[in-house]
Amino acid sequence: MSYQVDLVLDAKATLGEGPHWEEREQLLYWVDIIEKRLHVYSPITSDTHFYQFNHYIGAAVPGQLGNFIVALQNGIYTFDLESEELSLITDPEVNLQSYRFNDGKCDSKGRFYVGTMDVDAKPGCGAFYRLDRNGEIKKLLSNVSISNGLAFSPDEAFLYHIDTPTGKMSIYNYDEQSGDISFKEVGITIPKEMGTPDGMTIDREGMVWIAHWGGGCVTRWNPHTGKQLDEIIVPAKNVTSCTFGGEHLDELYITTARIGLTDEELALNPLSGGVFKVKVGISGYPGYSYR
Repeated sequence: MSYQVDLVLDAKATLGEGPHWEEREQLLYWVDIIEKRLHVYSPITSDTHFYQFNHYIGAAVPGQLGNFIVALQNGIYTFDLESEELSLITDPEVNLQSYRFNDGKCDSKGRFYVGTMDVDAKPGCGAFYRLDRNGEIKKLLSNVSISNGLAFSPDEAFLYHIDTPTGKMSIYNYDEQSGDISFKEVGITIPKEMGTPDGMTIDREGMVWIAHWGGGCVTRWNPHTGKQLDEIIVPAKNVTSCTFGGEHLDELYITTARIGLTDEELALNPLSGGVFKVKVGISGYPGYSYR
C-alpha cells in the first residue's frame, strides 16, 4: 500500500525510541536514550515537553497513577511525574557499569519485560529480564547482543523478541500465568539489504510491524510464516520503533534517530530524529502499565 507519512514532531532526537501510547490520557510517551529524556506529546493539543534524567533511559511505562517505571542505565526506578523523584526498584546489573537498559514493555498482567546491552554494543553481553509485580526480577535470556523490539501475540500464547545484530525476530512460548518463556523458533529474518530490525509492535490481526535501523522503513510481517506483507517508507534512515495510537488505535507512531549518520546522510535525511504518524487502516493495542 501507499501511505502518507506525517511528521508530528521535528524533535531531532539523537536516539528516539520506546514509543508508548497511553490510551486513557491520549498521550504519546517516548524516550531519547542518549539525551536522557522522557518525552510526552499530546496529539490533541500539540503540547510537548520532556523530563530530564542523569542517566541513559532505555524504556518507560506507566506504573501507579502519577508515576512511571523507567529503565535507566543504573537500574529500574519508579518516577513520580509531579515531584520528579526517583525510587530504585532493582538493578540486576549493578556491577556491570558498561551496560544499559534498552527496549521494554509490559504484558497484559502488568509485568515489565526489558532487555540490556553493552553501551558499545559488544556482542552477546546483554540479557532479557522480567520485572514481576512484587518487584522481583528474573533473567529470562542471556547472551543477547542488543535486546530490542518485543510484542505479545493477541492470544497471549507467544512472545516475540528481536536481538538486533542477528537480524532475527524469535518466537517464544509464553505462559501468561507465570510470565515464563521458552524458545520455539526463529520467525522472521530481515535481509541485510533492508537494514537491521529494531523496535516492534503488533496489530489486532496478529501481524508484527518492525522498524528498520539503517533501512528507512517500517515493515509488516506474518510472524509465523516469515512473509513480508507491507512496507512504510519513512523519511529517516535510522527508524527505531513504532506503536499504535490515536482515538481508534489505527495510527502508527514511529520514532527515529540521528545518531550514526554522517553530515551527508543528515543532509539527505533532514527529518531524522523526528516522530512520525501514519494512518494504517488496521488497529493495534494500547500500551500496558506495570501493576
